[in-house]
Amino acid sequence: MSEVHKSGNAACDDENTSTGSYASEGSNESSDYLDHEIAQLTKLRSGPNELLSRDVPGSLRLLPVSTVKMLAGREGNYSGRGRFSSADSCHVLSRFLPVHGPWRVDRMKSRAYVSQFSDDGTLFIAGFQGGHIRVYNVDKGWKVQKDILTKSLRWTITDTCLSPDQRYLVYASMSPVVHIVNVGSSTTESLANVTEIHDGLDFSENQDDNDDYDGFGIFSVKFSMDGRELVAGGSDFAIHVYDLETNKNILRIHAHQSDVNTVCFADETGHLIYSGSDDNFCKVWDRRCFISRGQATGVLTGHLEGITFIDSHGDGRYFISNGKDQTTKLWDIRKMSSNTSCIPMLRDPEWDYRWMEYPPNARILKHPDDQSLATYRGHSVLRTLIRCYFSPEYSTGQKYIYSGSTDGSVYIYDLVSGAEAARLDYHEGPVRDCSWHPVYPMIVSSSWDGAIARWEFPGSGEAPTPVTRRSSQRHYAYVQCNYALQ
Repeated sequence: MSEVHKSGNAACDDENTSTGSYASEGSNESSDYLDHEIAQLTKLRSGPNELLSRDVPGSLRLLPVSTVKMLAGREGNYSGRGRFSSADSCHVLSRFLPVHGPWRVDRMKSRAYVSQFSDDGTLFIAGFQGGHIRVYNVDKGWKVQKDILTKSLRWTITDTCLSPDQRYLVYASMSPVVHIVNVGSSTTESLANVTEIHDGLDFSENQDDNDDYDGFGIFSVKFSMDGRELVAGGSDFAIHVYDLETNKNILRIHAHQSDVNTVCFADETGHLIYSGSDDNFCKVWDRRCFISRGQATGVLTGHLEGITFIDSHGDGRYFISNGKDQTTKLWDIRKMSSNTSCIPMLRDPEWDYRWMEYPPNARILKHPDDQSLATYRGHSVLRTLIRCYFSPEYSTGQKYIYSGSTDGSVYIYDLVSGAEAARLDYHEGPVRDCSWHPVYPMIVSSSWDGAIARWEFPGSGEAPTPVTRRSSQRHYAYVQCNYALQ
């Protein structure tokens, strides 16, 4: 049984969850479920109309309302609208998790480090350590639309990002220079500065003359919502903002006391930026205060090890983070503090996540000043900067969070209950990145084994590519075969 732990030592079993995951929330000891505003927001986005479930006994309200019952309620116009609301649709769609498969999309001879769908789901981008980036056209049978061979690569591709208009792609490596390429051109083979120009954007500009930044690398780079700027974090402990119109690095903030592994914009306004670092802190930055203060708006404490990735809920209020303490945490920036607190050393100081297992006794430890709303455990964050995300708003109402894992799996957790809703086993190496299609029930995972794999519900009907499958069994909840939306 998995456990949903509350503050103190209170814990209770939940017969509807799977082994290995739990969520903790400090302000409520009487319920197994996250008792916070985001839980109500998630319910509003993904819960059925009460009139469609009016004959469901109260003791079963935590379980999904069956699709058949909802369809009957729609036909009987129980809600008075004569149709499903977006929340009704999300409630139905979110039950059919993309757990069937996998179908192999591609396989390269080098490790896959990054992979993401475009905002509209028509394109899929995958970046490999060997210097290849491939852009697949999802609507045309995953045909390779652009095959990019990168320039001046140091170690690996650390991040990629597609512009909002889907015309340009930026890619970063362990170098202060980020390159940009036109993915909207008609050329399929994009060989850097041979068949196409890959312009270099130098993030080492605007540095102090007495500092040496030649050796720093970029771990994370993101386009602003209007496509005019890039925000980046790197091994120089700093956050950078690059203006694409003036072609200059216009801002550098010494943000953390260690590598900045991840940055992202909080919402579409572009005013707030989240950052996570190997100094164990998540920080919130208001760009309107950069020039006058040069300090973080707030700090969020809770991780016992470095942060590998941050994903925003998109509302400028909530985000999740993956940590090397083997947890994903959910945050509300309204709980942030103005300064940092001392972090106790609770494990072997010689531990290194790149080649050592996490100490078993450290897995149950909790930061004494943990400000997070919930903690999710089960996946493994070792060897590389494993990424985590909220599930799509359109199809699931952001009801789930999901993460890659060092054990070669993708883990899906229920945001509110903390239950492990699904575990997708296939890869023979760490799954560093994974992406949920913004519309369809489809997840694509990318791994150090070089494989890009596609998971769907109900599936395309094709026979999966013959592969050697791992022996561990997939676990998932709430998935039924009576798929009847229309």
